[in-house]
Amino acid sequence: MSRFRPAIPRILFSAAFVATALTTTAQPTLKGAQLPPTWAKDVVWYQIFVERFANGDPKNDPTPATMAPSFQAPPGWRITPWAHNWYEPEPWAKQAKLSWGDELGLRRYGGDLQGVLNKLDYLKELGVSALYINPINDAPSLHKYDPRSYHHVDITFGPDPAGDQRIIAAENPNDPKTWQWTSADKLFLKLIDEAHRRRMKVVLDYSWNHTGTQFWAWQDILKQQQASPFADWYQITTFDNPATPASEFAYQGWANLASLPEIRKVDVPVPRQPGGHPYEGNVNAGAKQHIYSVSKRWLLPDGDASRGVDGYRLDVADQIPMGFWRDYRSYIKSLKPEAYLVGEIWWEEWPDKLMNPVPYTSGDIFDAVMFYQVYRPARQFFANVAEPLDAPQFVQALQAEWNRLPEPTRYAMMNVNATHDAPRLLTDFYNANKYKYQATPRDNPAYKTGKPDADTYKRVRLYLMHQFTSIGAPHIWNGDELGMWGADDPDCRKPLMWPNLSFESETRTNYQPGPTDPVAYNAEHHHFYQQLARLRREHPVLRTGRLEFLTATGKQLAYRRSDGKSQIMVLFNLESTPQTFKLPGNSKRTTLLGDGKLTATGATLPAMSGLILRQ
Repeated sequence: MSRFRPAIPRILFSAAFVATALTTTAQPTLKGAQLPPTWAKDVVWYQIFVERFANGDPKNDPTPATMAPSFQAPPGWRITPWAHNWYEPEPWAKQAKLSWGDELGLRRYGGDLQGVLNKLDYLKELGVSALYINPINDAPSLHKYDPRSYHHVDITFGPDPAGDQRIIAAENPNDPKTWQWTSADKLFLKLIDEAHRRRMKVVLDYSWNHTGTQFWAWQDILKQQQASPFADWYQITTFDNPATPASEFAYQGWANLASLPEIRKVDVPVPRQPGGHPYEGNVNAGAKQHIYSVSKRWLLPDGDASRGVDGYRLDVADQIPMGFWRDYRSYIKSLKPEAYLVGEIWWEEWPDKLMNPVPYTSGDIFDAVMFYQVYRPARQFFANVAEPLDAPQFVQALQAEWNRLPEPTRYAMMNVNATHDAPRLLTDFYNANKYKYQATPRDNPAYKTGKPDADTYKRVRLYLMHQFTSIGAPHIWNGDELGMWGADDPDCRKPLMWPNLSFESETRTNYQPGPTDPVAYNAEHHHFYQQLARLRREHPVLRTGRLEFLTATGKQLAYRRSDGKSQIMVLFNLESTPQTFKLPGNSKRTTLLGDGKLTATGATLPAMSGLILRQ
């Protein structure tokens, strides 16, 4: 695989004009003829965690009955009011003397698919053109990565939970010919249709690595043990011996979690590579066929590709063998060539070494990955953190990531920052610690969980100017555009603070009583996101143009995007004093966004500012 890692030249910068092209002499190439979907480079992504997004239909709010049998509700349990102080324990949690973590696992706020439907026009006005929806498969948990079934939408996300339960109970879950559309399924199909009508793509999140313990095949194994026809679907080490009083049943759960039994891997080298390293092999044939059937169901509902999802976000991709992913890509592309496959690969060695995306983005597996690899150095440049990068170091970090990817893949990457698995963007910038390390008050009592200060908002907006003008498709974690803050999971999953709601003030952490912060929609922050999305939509060069670095010295950075027809220049001054940038050419320049005074040869920017220019 070394041919996919061209040498990165040393880049020297001075305060004078410098033009450094992105490309190097040796370019990685894609295997096979399948390029990423043409639409992938043009979109603005918006990630939705349905249960915390919006409650559009209170009549379907979760109840102990609709989440049974694995959900054990304490006495007095209720839906948590949407505007409740996040760190204030619920009365039922106090009565049951639950820990903070146990309480949050039991909280539900009632977000549903109708809530997403109600907000589609809002998302369109924001500038969103692609939805990445966290798992909505039927599951008892908040996170939905523990499915009871892969092929149905969670019954509490649709209008008729009780009726959906009856439909599901009447099926043979292993026979797609018996599968019906529940009311929740139909509402999701309506959501896809309404999104498509607004020219938005829809990508659905799945984990093919594990199921929940309520999954139908696992339940059959618990009853029949090795006599179950699904006994070879999972990583079971020993079955129960009915002749003994104790249970010998043992199996592998993902991350050693008993609640998430792993799908069985086959033809895997021994010893198997640990997580964070690609490895060869495949997945049990029966489970694999079921995964194919589920994938086809949502890609081609009743055989109609226009009504289906536009791709899949694939969870913990490094845990699944490469042979499966190659087969899966071939199968998906045979059904819908323009489907987008984006993998989650993250840590090789947490918290210091991120995975190399090259094995997954060379043309035979994914179209893209969630590109945390370019967010971390961007945070080190734009935020005031303990391990900062100056402009030359930041440029070198970006060059190193981009230049090992085939060019079509760079533009198709999902450029994430905050997600459901990481601190919110504002909070991540507000804290100086290493990226995603001790990023909760449980791990670090000094971690700041309150409303960020003005300097943080300014730095985040400078970073956003970079994210929306850089190579790859920008991604928004739902609520970040509203000005939300929150530590790492679970605090990044607060219910969204919509402008029409009146929230209780929020305590800083659940451990340290004291000051509270008003929780309210930030119209200025929201408008800034809209401006950036509009710029990207109105100027194709920001989506497809070549990128050249013009200046990189100290904390000053400038680059331009060009496509032979137009040029846009992006300038950042993160110094504590005003700085003057000399820019190439003498054409007329127009300010598109930001602060600065244009001069005959360039521009002067105030301290801590950015400027986007059209030339």
